[in-house]
Amino acid sequence: MKLNSKTKIGEVLEKYPYLVDFLPSLSPVYSKLKNPILRKTLVKTATLEMVAEMGDIKVNSLIYKLDSEIHNKETGTTANKEMKKEQLKEIIRDLHKGEDMEILKQRFADLIKDVSSSEISAMEQSLIDEGMPESEVKRLCDVHVEVFKQSLEKQKRPDTEPGHPVHTFMLENRESEKILNQLNQVLKKLVDNPDKKTFEKHKNNLEKIVNKLSDINIHYLRKENQLFPLLEAHNISGPPQVMWGIHDDIRADIKKLKKAISKERTADTIANIKTINQMIKDMIYKEEHILFQMSLETLSAKDWIKVKKGEEEIGYAWIKPEKDWSSLKIISDEEHKILRKISLDTGSLSLHQVNLMLKHLPVDISFVNDKDEVAYYSDTPERIFPRSAGVIGRKVQKCHPPKSVHVVEKILSEFKNGKKDVAEFWIQLGGKFIHIRYFAVRDKNGKYQGTLEVSQDITEIKKLEGQRRLLDWS
Repeated sequence: MKLNSKTKIGEVLEKYPYLVDFLPSLSPVYSKLKNPILRKTLVKTATLEMVAEMGDIKVNSLIYKLDSEIHNKETGTTANKEMKKEQLKEIIRDLHKGEDMEILKQRFADLIKDVSSSEISAMEQSLIDEGMPESEVKRLCDVHVEVFKQSLEKQKRPDTEPGHPVHTFMLENRESEKILNQLNQVLKKLVDNPDKKTFEKHKNNLEKIVNKLSDINIHYLRKENQLFPLLEAHNISGPPQVMWGIHDDIRADIKKLKKAISKERTADTIANIKTINQMIKDMIYKEEHILFQMSLETLSAKDWIKVKKGEEEIGYAWIKPEKDWSSLKIISDEEHKILRKISLDTGSLSLHQVNLMLKHLPVDISFVNDKDEVAYYSDTPERIFPRSAGVIGRKVQKCHPPKSVHVVEKILSEFKNGKKDVAEFWIQLGGKFIHIRYFAVRDKNGKYQGTLEVSQDITEIKKLEGQRRLLDWS
């Protein structure tokens, strides 16, 4: 902030509040500024020229001394943060080299008495920016938390209003802990008597508990589609990507557990339950001691409204928000309807009609623009793959698990260089046969404008035979 004689003292104190304590050292008169009532009335009109006159100081001298104090404070704060971050990074580097955990804990305790979740996030982001693969950061993510655990334990868990997205996430965590407790009760019985008869006795209950636990996927989907895009918009992309990779590991392990139970493999079932139990508990710890606190420190009220707005589209795991978040003000869709006509190549439609038409197509579509940003998805009643408003404007590469990003990059690259126009896949998902196609979208001059994704459930279409030429609504 550039100071001059006409600068309002109110603007200065708002930006640099610590100057309230510094000013009395220049003149006892300025002690009055510590009075909040006087300060509130004075700062609205008083310029630095007027303040200098009050303290019997030349205005240029006042400006110089204020500038010096600001420089010392701000530079010192920045330098301290950088030093702390470098120390944190050095501990992690040594951790990756295999240094003794206890020695690293002691170094951490000696060097840094307090560390915030935001600083841990900044440290991991710096490591990734400097070239450390996300897979490496993910591999030792649990160990990172272990090193910082003592410091993190001192921090209070996030406290938010009922209905706030973080409050809802934490309610789901409490439910997941209850389900894990049920799972561990069965585990104890299997460990005590790992015979076939005991397994058969508890198999049905075990399947029910694991199926219920599978809904944790909804919890993770909301993080990935609602929370992570907004953190990325604030240049925090590394930690979310690391966490997404762990989500995928948990999903894969739950599938392995289901298979082990169905095949009645007792040893594999016991091992998988222990792994999943630890991974989910660790994830809860990371969420409530790092991710949520970092998000509350980073995201604005407007950002949280965006997160809240898309929650219903994805759904909730096991619970419903207790009540509406009182700070939430969402403009209804009706207020956003624009009925202006759009001229198309073969007719004209209103925006409202275009929106309805796209929502009624028997396929799900998404459009990625030429900057690789998700620009649109059709909000159909029964989407095959979940989407939410948080994905709009997000890089499409960030919308896929890390392990499949290379496929996305290959498709986009071939579309952009004109070598390919279509890519298609088909998968079986939840008893359905899904056909997925990607189309390069080009203008009349052949210039690439984006990619259209079309997904369709063709389970019933595959069964069609012969022909139907008459209307049959029976």
